Amino acid sequence: MSVDYVVASLQPLSFDGPAPYTLEQFVEQTGPIELPPRWTDLETQLRNAIAAARGGEKWKRPAAGCDLYWQNRVAAAFAEKDPLKRETLVDRVFWDAAGELTPVASPLSAGALQTYYLRLKIALKRNRASAAAGNAAFDRLTAATKQVL
Repeated sequence: MSVDYVVASLQPLSFDGPAPYTLEQFVEQTGPIELPPRWTDLETQLRNAIAAARGGEKWKRPAAGCDLYWQNRVAAAFAEKDPLKRETLVDRVFWDAAGELTPVASPLSAGALQTYYLRLKIALKRNRASAAAGNAAFDRLTAATKQVL
């Protein structure tokens, strides 16, 4: 099956909406997705910018290139005081960065499939986060403290 047909047949994907597939369903439908070295470099730059924003310069890894646009986007996300909003902004930076893999001239290419794969992973991560899950994690982490009191 051709890549353009597979890309055209995928369900729409939304940053804030439910993910239309599990990762297993997606890989079953498309086959394994191999990400290009360009994504590895961009992801490393983003993670380095996150480390810098958190004050962990020593955790930075070598990366090819230096894209100030993405570094500034991460820095702007970390300027947000609300942790939930900050995490949403960081997810949005990764979502937008994944779009760099889709060439403008060929929106149904292998790059579009790679973009969809990365964005699906972000959507699935965001779908797992909920107030109930957050409260359960908080209760689990503070349970020992509550017993002492």
